[in-house]
Amino acid sequence: MKIQPSQKIDFSKLPSRAVIYKFTDELIDLLFPIESTFTFHYEVADEKEERLHKTLTEILQPLTNRLTISAPEIVRHFFNTLPSIYEKLISDAEFFMKSDPAAEGIEEVIIAYPGFYAITVYRVAHELSKLNVPIVPRVITEYAHNKTGIDIHPGAHIGNPFFIDHGTGVVVGQTTVIGNHVKVYQGVTLGALAVRKEAEGKKRHPTIEDDVIIYAGSCILGGETTIGHSSVIGGNVWLTDSVPPLSVVYHKSDVVIRDKSEMNEVVDFVI
Repeated sequence: MKIQPSQKIDFSKLPSRAVIYKFTDELIDLLFPIESTFTFHYEVADEKEERLHKTLTEILQPLTNRLTISAPEIVRHFFNTLPSIYEKLISDAEFFMKSDPAAEGIEEVIIAYPGFYAITVYRVAHELSKLNVPIVPRVITEYAHNKTGIDIHPGAHIGNPFFIDHGTGVVVGQTTVIGNHVKVYQGVTLGALAVRKEAEGKKRHPTIEDDVIIYAGSCILGGETTIGHSSVIGGNVWLTDSVPPLSVVYHKSDVVIRDKSEMNEVVDFVI
């Protein structure tokens, strides 16, 4: 069967997803040269950084008519922010070390932890999002989503340091605001109360203040929902209302333990 190209989408005006993925990998290797002998420098751009300048320019070229500032200005500004991104990521990695008793060293966090990888990719994509670059930031974060199961929208505002443990199933929506020293565990959703196109441009996702811990499986929804600073949200909590600072919120369920030998009838669990 011969497939006809779409008449509504001009794919020549879209950047290459493969090139964006390669750019992301090489940029991370610039920050943390795990796969090479490169040493990070703040002032002197080496051959790798020069190549990344050219790659980002190539990525932006099909989007020229959609950019609010020129591609050269975006490239210049973005690479000027790399030292700041690097410092934030080192702070994140140190926070991982302090938060996870299983972490044996900052090197292990950087090279092996999916939560740290997802945060790294988010911080890179967020800078491009702040420059109003379309499409590219989302492709970058979805690259990390595919690898880690952690879905962080590049438009979210996340403080520093930030910690995601295990990470699988974590969702952070576009208008989420997260403060400093926040810890999030697997399966946490920071989402909207409803998915409606007419809500575009409005704050739909919660605000998490400083020093909050959100344990596994919790779901916090709504643009007006604020979790006050220094609060602890227990596992499997469903929240659509704000809670004041210093709160402890938990879901209480009954767990029944019986001696199997005393049961006269077979319990039929249907899954």
